[in-house]
Amino acid sequence: MTSPPQTMFEKIWRRHIVVDRDDGYTLLYVDRHLMHDGSEGGYAQLRRRKLKLRRPDRGFATPDHYVLSNSGNRADIPDAQHRRLVERITENTAASGVTLFDLGDERQGIAHVVGPEQGITQPGLTLVCGDSHTSTHGALGALAFGIGTSEVAQVMATQCLWQRKPKAMRVSVDGALGDGVTAKDVILAIIAKIGAAGAVGHVIEYAGSAIRGLSIEGRLTVCNMSIEAGGKAGMVAPDDTTIAYLDGRPFAPKGAEWDKAVAFWRGVPSEEGAAFDRDVSLDAAAIVPMVTWGTSPEDALPITARIPEPSTAPDGAKKDSMERALDYMGLVPGTPLEQVAVDRVFIGSCTNSRIEDLRAAAKVAEGRKAVIPAWVVAGSGLVKKQAEAEGLDKVFRDAGFEWREQPGCSMCVGMNGDTGKPGQRIASTSNRNFVGRQGPGVRTHLVSPAMAAAAAVSGRFTDVRRLLG
Repeated sequence: MTSPPQTMFEKIWRRHIVVDRDDGYTLLYVDRHLMHDGSEGGYAQLRRRKLKLRRPDRGFATPDHYVLSNSGNRADIPDAQHRRLVERITENTAASGVTLFDLGDERQGIAHVVGPEQGITQPGLTLVCGDSHTSTHGALGALAFGIGTSEVAQVMATQCLWQRKPKAMRVSVDGALGDGVTAKDVILAIIAKIGAAGAVGHVIEYAGSAIRGLSIEGRLTVCNMSIEAGGKAGMVAPDDTTIAYLDGRPFAPKGAEWDKAVAFWRGVPSEEGAAFDRDVSLDAAAIVPMVTWGTSPEDALPITARIPEPSTAPDGAKKDSMERALDYMGLVPGTPLEQVAVDRVFIGSCTNSRIEDLRAAAKVAEGRKAVIPAWVVAGSGLVKKQAEAEGLDKVFRDAGFEWREQPGCSMCVGMNGDTGKPGQRIASTSNRNFVGRQGPGVRTHLVSPAMAAAAAVSGRFTDVRRLLG
């Protein structure tokens, strides 16, 4: 009897099973473990238990959360605890033998930018990191997800991890995206449709012609925000675009191993007729540039829309939630989004800090002037180097944007000194708009890099398609 067609997720899961337990838990083998300056907790657990890393050759680390965006010198970090965490990643990796992309190394940057950029992330692998946006790496056909501190220690000690098997969900986006519509708009439209809990308990496979038409950088953006839809992970099937991207990357296979890897990668995608537990479809042509208005990523609307009326909520709980969000955000129902003034702009984060993102923002900024403070923070030293080689830094500076010196998470996480002021409204290319995410009382709106640049030069949310047209 032939076995039923398998999804990509099912194939990767089965390939990594060490043992299935009667209580529904599976011990999975982990191929890659990414670490950042928050990994000290895992190392500390190993020290207490007198354990060593099982496979340091499968570990890769880079400081990103606590580094300053205006200085690559760890001694300049004002918070002593944060400074110590950045110091500890250097000490821990040196002692354990884990590969480190440290401050001063042009390969350093945000872990979820560095992994794909270096070819560490590959189709068919399992990859974990102590960060929820590890889902980013699924863009290359890996099963990648975030883990907690105790799980980080477990992977360090055993190179395995106990997990309950999620369900499989397919989100298909078919058709052609319009001018000025980007991967960030696609994922915001998806989350707006299914909700912030729409994919809870599922691994999402993004499919359809619009997804296949995205570059790897665009796919990384989409998969990055799978967690904002409640998903365990997000994935895109590897294809010729994936293979071309990985070819020649430092940690990608070489020579005969490359040919073997490519043959394996071509067998990773879901098989024809594979069954998913849930299917969702979107029309790419109907997606327009998006802006979030509330305090959840699901609170997203087309730039052509108005701030919603709580009275239209489907139930009392949702009505109360909308009223609280609008009160925090300082917004009046019925106001056109294009009439909402912005105080500052942040272009960066593991969602939108790659070279393609910076090019899109620079295209809008070129020949114009920012009327509000605007920061641009590259996702890695290599992205920064390439942007400067292309003259993008000059475009931004000439337009009055601030080109920050050190790659890292910066204002996305608000834990490294890069924060807004209470009451400030920020157009941000990051992934979360929770209360206080970018500083106490700060009001965050999620947008694409092009839309962020449009806000910078207009001082309000603006339909970027008019500026591009």
